[in-house]
Amino acid sequence: MREKALLTQKELSEKVGVSRQAINAIETGKFAPSIWLAYDLAKYFEMSIEELFDFEGSERK
Repeated sequence: MREKALLTQKELSEKVGVSRQAINAIETGKFAPSIWLAYDLAKYFEMSIEELFDFEGSERK
């Protein structure tokens, strides 16, 4: 969604109040966001958390 919105990781990180490294870690699967960060990201993109994040087939952490 970030790329579709033509945002850099830095731009998105500034909009939701986290580091660019956090956005990168989420996108590469190295970090699972807190429920609050997932909510903020989904709200920014005007989507539900379920629409933004694919939980099907993901390893539960």
